[in-house]
Amino acid sequence: MTTYFGRVLFEGHARFAVKIDHLVGLLEQSFLTHPQFTVVEWHSLDEVRVLPPVTPRVVLAVGRNYRAHAAELGNEVPTEPLFFLKQPGTVIADGDSVLIPDNMGRIDFEGELVAVIGRRVFGLKNHQEAMDAIFGYTIGNDITARALQKRDGQWVRAKGFDTFGPIGPWIAQGLDSHNLRLFTTVNHTIHQDGNTQDMIFSVEDLVFRASQFMTLEPGDVIFTGTPEGVGPVQEGDVVQITIEGVGTLSNSIKNRD
Repeated sequence: MTTYFGRVLFEGHARFAVKIDHLVGLLEQSFLTHPQFTVVEWHSLDEVRVLPPVTPRVVLAVGRNYRAHAAELGNEVPTEPLFFLKQPGTVIADGDSVLIPDNMGRIDFEGELVAVIGRRVFGLKNHQEAMDAIFGYTIGNDITARALQKRDGQWVRAKGFDTFGPIGPWIAQGLDSHNLRLFTTVNHTIHQDGNTQDMIFSVEDLVFRASQFMTLEPGDVIFTGTPEGVGPVQEGDVVQITIEGVGTLSNSIKNRD
């Protein structure tokens, strides 16, 4: 059974929540620190505003984790995960707008499965421990300034602008991450249609390897890579990323004032 967790704004306050169909249960405490959660009151989904499901200390991401995506950009397939960081200010919620800076050239969408860490880990011993450390899965859009990525060589600026990391809307707990369809539309036209079974490095392998060089805390997230079909967006576009069993993340594109 899949359970959906997240955060919402209700009466001016951010609250941890659980979602069942079109109902949202406000929780007494964080689902990350209190897995035996208590619902204090129920509301309809339209009574709340959905926030990013977590506020990560670390936004870790992985480049070229699908062979076809590496090929479409003319890159070699990596022999080990190509980790990079997106700064926490990239994170925005479902329904928020991605803000595009002036004179950045081509800006691309990249739909991705995102793993949410559920407990503090460092130096995991095997993949089973890594699986046990994953709280659940959400959806991410790794927005990228492609010209900056090529010019800089490293990706801090290209992938690190504020708003360049939408996640949400909910965290799905209880899914098997190894065979999930992922598709991305721009203005209702499909551009990506992939499956997590085509990952080069599995989610648990990524968590295991990441734990060898950094401490992961509850609420930290890992963007696990994008399938082929990435492409440019511009002001007025609406990008929707759907992952089987997880949901749909939708964000509009706007020029930054």
